[in-house]
Amino acid sequence: SPAFGAASLDADAVLPDPREMQRIEASIDSALEYLVKTQNPDGSWPSNGHRIGVSAFCVLAFLGRGHEPGRGPYKAVVETLPVQLAAGEGPDVGRVADLGGLNKHYLDLTPHLSAARQKAWAENFASTLPWFRAGPQDKGIYGLMSQLTVTGAYVNKTLFDQAKVPMPDAKATWDDWMAAADKVAKATKTPFAMAMDRSGHRFAPLAVAYGAKLFDDKGVPVVDAGYQTAVKKFVDWHKSGLMPKEVWGGVGGSQYRDAFEEFANGRVVMYYSGSWQVKRMDTQVTKAFDWTVVPAPCGPAACTAMPGGAAFVALKRTKQPALAAKFLDYLSEDANYKELMAKTENIPASLSVAKAGVTYNVSPGAKAALNTFVADVPKIAQPNFALQGYRFNRVVFNQTAQRVGQAVAGEMSVDDAIKRLTSDIDEQVKAASK
Repeated sequence: SPAFGAASLDADAVLPDPREMQRIEASIDSALEYLVKTQNPDGSWPSNGHRIGVSAFCVLAFLGRGHEPGRGPYKAVVETLPVQLAAGEGPDVGRVADLGGLNKHYLDLTPHLSAARQKAWAENFASTLPWFRAGPQDKGIYGLMSQLTVTGAYVNKTLFDQAKVPMPDAKATWDDWMAAADKVAKATKTPFAMAMDRSGHRFAPLAVAYGAKLFDDKGVPVVDAGYQTAVKKFVDWHKSGLMPKEVWGGVGGSQYRDAFEEFANGRVVMYYSGSWQVKRMDTQVTKAFDWTVVPAPCGPAACTAMPGGAAFVALKRTKQPALAAKFLDYLSEDANYKELMAKTENIPASLSVAKAGVTYNVSPGAKAALNTFVADVPKIAQPNFALQGYRFNRVVFNQTAQRVGQAVAGEMSVDDAIKRLTSDIDEQVKAASK
């Protein structure tokens, strides 16, 4: 298990008046519009000799508002980096979600850190530093997690109360939750029991729970018996009407689609997504119904979740490697990292910060949700951590979304989908490894 302590979420802050919050949020949105208009073509922002720091803090403004790679109207602001790097361009410091896949562009911070700071990084970020590395022999320090995320299930508590169906306990299986959600759906005339974001990342905990190892003895990704069991179960849930086909079967290729709107509009009882949705739930759903986050569903092999997130990295192309390293080291210091986690409402990846606790200025419902996600971190199974750190994990994620999506849509049988998924992953990993 990864070494993370439980962050303290016991803040007793008084929330601002709703009208004042609307004024504040409008001001923030106006500021972001200004930043978009003034961003340079290479992704940086104009500055007076402080390009790295100014650009980094501009990106922080977007992250704090929830505009992340793949999400939000300003997602392009923070997801153009891979294209820039491929063209030999890019900033000094960037934010990445494909942690291992862009390793060849990263600057190793180690030569620019004191021995004491190297030790602090190695101890506090032991579980996530391998995600940035090229392989087991690589011991470099490349990036700082700006956002540690954990997948999990959101449940419409109001519907459970109306149906008078008790919620399954903390060790309940996926099947237990599906059965309970189905009872609630039928009793309350809700269209579906459950929805899951269309993402191989979100699918991975289900697969590992049912015995998937994800990798063979040589570290090569495999679609093993456990993975196949999960695929068949997942497709069967859709065929039986427990899950809405339009989420996984309504779009093509490996395209991502979340199911937040299905949950927010009361079309599903349960929604499998992740910790990054807490703020969205609190601001958009709380006024409509009571919701809660439940512990990681179990299977015969594990009760697990999928870690993830995004990180700041220094890039080799920088002409100021010492300054880039100094900036990331500054953010990694306990006091600064703790403030960053509190303001962005994220789970700390730093062991020392997690043990000391983070005070979140959020509502009771959001606080309870974050508590549940933090409690799930130690349960995460090793294969899930290994997949998140695998440099070709996008191949597994994307092809799972595509082939399982085709099976859900009825475009191919489950057996054919599994065969194509197996060959796709094998071929693409071999091609990417050349």
